[in-house]
Amino acid sequence: MDVKALQRALLAAGYDPGPIDGGLGKRTYAALLRLAAGRQLGALGLALGEALAGEAVAAGLTTSLRLAHFLAQASHETLGFRYLSEIWGPTPAQKRYEGRADLGNTQPGDGSLFRGRGIFQLTGRANYARYGALIGIDLVANPVRAAEPAIAVQTATEYWKDGGLNALADRDDVRAITKRINGGFNGLAERTAILNRVKAVLL
Repeated sequence: MDVKALQRALLAAGYDPGPIDGGLGKRTYAALLRLAAGRQLGALGLALGEALAGEAVAAGLTTSLRLAHFLAQASHETLGFRYLSEIWGPTPAQKRYEGRADLGNTQPGDGSLFRGRGIFQLTGRANYARYGALIGIDLVANPVRAAEPAIAVQTATEYWKDGGLNALADRDDVRAITKRINGGFNGLAERTAILNRVKAVLL
């Protein structure tokens, strides 16, 4: 990936990546996040950008196409990075989280306690246990921490690696990536629109 070219493209599109120095630091990632969100993100963008700067290479997010797919999914899941924790009604769909064996929700209250959090909306006791263990943080004992910017990025990059999603991004397969992250195709049109907006600048 030609990082200087990426930085110049971001700057030309109105997203200041910081110095055109070929370094993928927090300001460049913050600009990428703003591009995906389609809005200013302020301090949250810098916090998420700093976390991505520390995690992206290890997650294999080393091409513009992979980054575009990752950012598009994250932006959709969080409504443009507005919500790192699922808004709880509970809605009828949220009530069905309770007792869901496939999510590992085996105890009363698990549905709400292990609601969607993070930039990929990690959901369910089993996922909190698995991805918490992978990043070395007990998210079962401290589920609200999954909404902290650094942890929100860490769980997402681990999920991305775990699901082999770079291979799908290399094929530019937004449908398959959406199915892995969402479990279905909810919001596919919007995910694709965000993806196309990011690709128009990066590719």
